[in-house]
Formats: sequence, C-alpha cells, structure tokens
Amino acid sequence: MSSASARDFYEVLGVQKDASKDDIKAAYRKLALQFHPDRNKSPEAEEKFKELSEAYAVLSDEEKRKQYDTYGREGIDQRYSQEDIFRGADFQDIFRGQGFGFGGGFDDILGAFFGQGARRSGPRRGADLTLHLQVGLDEVINDVTKEIDIPRTELCGTCRGSGAAPGTTPKRCSQCGGTGQLQRAQNTPFGRFVSLQTCGKCRGTGSIVEHPCKECGGSGRVRRQRRIRIQVPAGVDDGHTLRLRGEGEAGEAGTPPGDLYVVVNIPEHPVYKRRDSDLFVQVRTNAVDAMLGTELRIPTLYGDTILEIPPGTQPGTQFKVKGKGLPRVNGFGKGDEWAVVAVEVPKSLNGRQKDLLKQVQKEGKVQ
Repeated sequence: MSSASARDFYEVLGVQKDASKDDIKAAYRKLALQFHPDRNKSPEAEEKFKELSEAYAVLSDEEKRKQYDTYGREGIDQRYSQEDIFRGADFQDIFRGQGFGFGGGFDDILGAFFGQGARRSGPRRGADLTLHLQVGLDEVINDVTKEIDIPRTELCGTCRGSGAAPGTTPKRCSQCGGTGQLQRAQNTPFGRFVSLQTCGKCRGTGSIVEHPCKECGGSGRVRRQRRIRIQVPAGVDDGHTLRLRGEGEAGEAGTPPGDLYVVVNIPEHPVYKRRDSDLFVQVRTNAVDAMLGTELRIPTLYGDTILEIPPGTQPGTQFKVKGKGLPRVNGFGKGDEWAVVAVEVPKSLNGRQKDLLKQVQKEGKVQ
C-alpha cells in the first residue's frame, strides 16, 4: 500500500497520541472541511484531503490505531489493503449536511482516493482470514515454527474454479457482455463521473453457468482443511501480526486468494514481567543478607546465573543481568533482565536474636 503521506498520523491531524476518539473526529472534521476539494481549489488541497482522511481512517479505528501505535506505518501496510484502511470509518456522518455532491459513505470515499467511484465490481478476490496463535514467552527467545490446520475455501479441483461441470463451459453473460460490470453515473467529492457497478445477472463473473459442477455446486470453490507452517520471529510481543499472502480464502472466478493474518498471543508468564525486550524478575533475600551482602541465584530464560548483591541493598533495588532479555525484533542483540530485590523481614525472633539486634542498634550500626 502506498500511503498518501510519510508524516505521522497524529501530526497530520494535529492531535496528541493520547487523544480520545472524539478529539480525533473533531480534528479531522475541522481540517477536512477546510481542505475539501469542493471548497478549497488550491492545487495542494486534494492531496491534503487524502492525507487527512487516511490518518483519520486509521486513528478512528481501535484495532488499526493499536497496530499503528505498535508497529507504525509498516504494521498498517502489512495488515491492511488500501480498501481495508478506509473500511468502517464514519465519513458519511462527518460530511452529512455539508452540501457536498456525495453521500460520504465507504464507496464514495474509495472513489475519491482510487478513481473508481465505488468498490471494484466484478469477481472479488478471496476473503482474508485471521488466526490467533498462542506462543509461550520462553518459546520466543528463538524463531518458532508452528504447524496449524486452517479451514478455508480452495479452488475446486474438478472444474478448476470455473463452476461448470466437466465437458461444459460457462456462457458469456448477455447483460454485461462478459465484462461483469455495468456503467453508472455518480457524484463524488471531485465532481461527477461515470463509474462501474457489478452486473446483477452474472454477479460480476461475466458468465452464466448452465450446468453446475456437482462437487462445488457451481461456485468453483470447495471447503477444505489445509495444514500450514508458520514461522514466528524471535522476540515478538503479544499482538504481533504476521501476514501470509495468498493463504486466505479462494477468490471468485480465478481472482487471487485472500491473505491469512496470524495474531500472536503470548500469555502472562508466572515468573517474568515483560517491558519491550526487557524482562523483570523478583528475587528474595533475607534482611541480614541484604545488610551484609550475598550471592543470589537468578533464573533467566537461558538458565540460572549468579548475581552478587552488595552490602546495604535496599528493598526494590534493581540489578541488571545484561543480555538475558528477549531478542529485539527486526533489530540487533537482546534486551536485559532486571532482578528486583525483595527483602524478607522475619516475623518472629527468639530472645537471643532480639538481644543481638538491640545491641547492634545501640552501637549505631543500623540506621
């Protein structure tokens, strides 16, 4: 996907990164009305309007915004097509009653951006699929290979996707002449033009199947379960999304298949807390060892290590165990592990222990 602008989406709309959805909508409405090509005839207005609309479409959608905040534009481009970026944004509500020559719905905004006036008619590419894959924190210290079974539609092997029974062929649609499309006129933000719509008779395929294939019932597609191997990069965080091109549902009439999006879910670990590529672990020691200094065995995802605790260590002190965190995704090296010291104070002392501590207190050794 080629973005309308390389600028940060928050900067484009002039809002802070913690802006509410209402703030984002208000900022877009104000700027979009200012730069709408029906009102603003300057040469830069059209590109500015596109830039604003793309930023709003992403930031007004909770899932797209999370993807953008986590992975930037690359995360948006990998997961969403141009059409999908604008899907769901309430442009119609924003432009309603403003006197523009279009309804402001999804089809119209696509026409404004891609010169089609509406969604592409004719056979549709296959639908995208989404899978949630659970991976343990201890697994992502290296690349992880998983094999999963995906139920999906595939091209029918009997008719090879044509939908016609063996020995027969589909007939050209008489209504659209085999194009699968009919022309219509429509008003858009950039003026009136002729666009295309799907032929109702052949449903955009351009042909009529008179003798349907028995295996697929004339659809050209059958449902099967396919085993797929997925490679999860080392160091990924919870919510990281992988895109497998062409592994989604089969398309109509030979059009390309959709994509498979694998969302990696990493459950909370019972020992480690994660912050980006760094890990935090709590280690316990008694009050005397904290005062005198000691050595503690520290667990890491790569095996235990020994950490020297200096005299006078205070509760909550953090010690860095360098390079024992998680690999940095698309980067070099690893994060660190931080050992957070918890000092355990005895709940009961015998008489001799109390006398010794009182003596130390008198000598001013404990402050």
